[in-house]
Amino acid sequence: MRQLVNDVKQFLVSEDGPTAVEYAVMLALIVVVCLTSISTIGTRANTTFTTVSGKLGGTSS
Repeated sequence: MRQLVNDVKQFLVSEDGPTAVEYAVMLALIVVVCLTSISTIGTRANTTFTTVSGKLGGTSS
């Protein structure tokens, strides 16, 4: 475990500033895409369940 911590520290120290900023921007873009996808999937699933519930004669709350 100590070796892993040392390797991570060495990796972070060896990276220069612009590269770290690029990684941060890429990570932010990935997070935005993931959140958007999850939101879209959730909305579509909700619509599907509501439609099926309506066709089965269920009541929605």
